[in-house]
Amino acid sequence: MAGRADAHYDVLVLGEVLVEIHAGTALREAADGTPARISYSGDALNAAAAAAAAGARTALLAVVGDDELSVPLLRRAAGLGVDVSHVRRAPHPNGAYLLSADTDGDREFVYWRTRSAGSTLAPRHVASWRALLTRCGALVTSGITGALSPGSRDAVLAAARLVHGAGGHVTYDPNFRSRLTGPAEARELLGRIAPLTGLLKTSCPADARALVDTADPRAAAVRCRALGARTVVVTAGADRLLLDDGTRAAYHPVPVNPEPVDATGAGDCFTGTTTARLVLGDTLADAVAYGAAAASLSVSGRGGTGRVPAFGETAALAAAHRRSGRMASG
Repeated sequence: MAGRADAHYDVLVLGEVLVEIHAGTALREAADGTPARISYSGDALNAAAAAAAAGARTALLAVVGDDELSVPLLRRAAGLGVDVSHVRRAPHPNGAYLLSADTDGDREFVYWRTRSAGSTLAPRHVASWRALLTRCGALVTSGITGALSPGSRDAVLAAARLVHGAGGHVTYDPNFRSRLTGPAEARELLGRIAPLTGLLKTSCPADARALVDTADPRAAAVRCRALGARTVVVTAGADRLLLDDGTRAAYHPVPVNPEPVDATGAGDCFTGTTTARLVLGDTLADAVAYGAAAASLSVSGRGGTGRVPAFGETAALAAAHRRSGRMASG
């Protein structure tokens, strides 16, 4: 599987694709015969699908396995509008996770990642993608990818340096996961990649408490910008986010989804959509509004890619939310 090395993409997403097994009940209550369904997710696939839906020419840079699920996994990614022609293969199984989730974002996960294909991502892969990375509009990657293995960590930094050095945009989400890494390692990676980012998206209190020692969104934004991030978005619950672009920091309300099902992947949907719209020429405020609208719509689906809204729907919700805000303040 190999695409043209000189191809140009609006958005490249570097990271891990996972097989998602969605349980129909709380994991502690699972018993013999508990129903489940298979899908495909992982923060990289979620963000890539959102970027493609937002109108960006998007490619996935990842390593997948050689097991029987690789074909449907890649078929699903391609069906979401993501170019998978640059994905590499490794003689390892694909990573997987068992998920039980509710609409408030309280999720239970069991992962199978040891010696997974995704964890073999390394600088040699980044070297093979060099031409793509130096020609792209933007790169999206995450702390999850950087925590998979020492090689994956080096790959994240190498890719970000290539894109930044070529004048491209880098979006980074620390996505701190205590089962994958410790606070010290995650902070060190954040400190090294923040100066390369055009947009750093983090969550509060989850990421902020572990990585910048605060549960206050404004303080989290200030501390992330002090690390070198140009623009910071801090998600603070399901209904608001803080945008700090270096000139001012302000809260923005998020459209409320009246029929939420599962919040898995909503943050990834935000980063993918926002990055895509920035590369396509939207203002920062508009891109963030589209990202928030897409994330809100995404929670109507089950699993990370269960609901990837078309951009027309995203734009309509963002416009309606903007009008309602003006009326409320008028």
